[in-house]
Amino acid sequence: MTAATLSGAASLPDASPDRRMQAWRNWGLLLLAPYVVIFGLFVAYPVGYALWVAHHPQSYIDLAEDPIFFRSLWNTVIFIVIGVNLKMVVALYLSGFFAVARPWIRWLSVLFILPWAVPSIPTILSFRFMLNPEWGVINQLIFKLTYEDGPNWLNDPTIALSISILVHIWKSLPFWTLILLAGRLAIPSDLYEAASVDGANNWQKFRFVTWPSMATLYLTCLLLSMIWTLGDFNSVYLLTGGGPADLTHVLATLGIRFIRLDRVDLAMATIVCALPLVLPLVYVMMKRFSK
Repeated sequence: MTAATLSGAASLPDASPDRRMQAWRNWGLLLLAPYVVIFGLFVAYPVGYALWVAHHPQSYIDLAEDPIFFRSLWNTVIFIVIGVNLKMVVALYLSGFFAVARPWIRWLSVLFILPWAVPSIPTILSFRFMLNPEWGVINQLIFKLTYEDGPNWLNDPTIALSISILVHIWKSLPFWTLILLAGRLAIPSDLYEAASVDGANNWQKFRFVTWPSMATLYLTCLLLSMIWTLGDFNSVYLLTGGGPADLTHVLATLGIRFIRLDRVDLAMATIVCALPLVLPLVYVMMKRFSK
């Protein structure tokens, strides 16, 4: 065997790992390509198009002169402050209820999760049919009990928005209850046993054991729920359609109104105006996840 042959054989082990690594890189790029294409088509392009359509300052001037915009902004703030906080407080309480190890509670938890599991469109539209002033089941029940006609529930902006908030809570409450329930079950039972030995009551156990263990999870869920609620389109639009007189619109549904008015630039400007509400929440979320 010649020296050249020995030299070539010695070089093969060094070149082979490089070729294998290059092959893995090629496969990685090939598998990553569909996700990049989907991200570009359904995320990057829509966001870029919205910013390009709404780049003209006149769009924001026209938006500021529309009184429905400020009403929708106020409705959004009410929806978030009341809806999210009430939902999370109730979810925290129910997580303690479902944490009790009893057979009937397990069966009840299966029924409790159904509102979140079923599709939004038929469930929210069923609420709209139930609230119909003429043939809705709620007004029929009121008439049978009082022999008086029930109110037109969705014809009053305050009542309509309040019902939209309640529907949003009803639809998403099971999900957040399950998240907080998982956090409760992760707390060691030894801590509660030690608190019982020290004579702590239920409130003291929650204050000194449960809440310190779940505070980070609760605040994270609160921020994430606020982000998702900002984009909740179904709870308002499917129930009220933004009415009456466009007085129950939120920022997530206001764009449909402008599209119907053939003002796509104002619809996109509405989305851009929602960014100052969304981006700080996203930033805080990322900071919490990075710790």
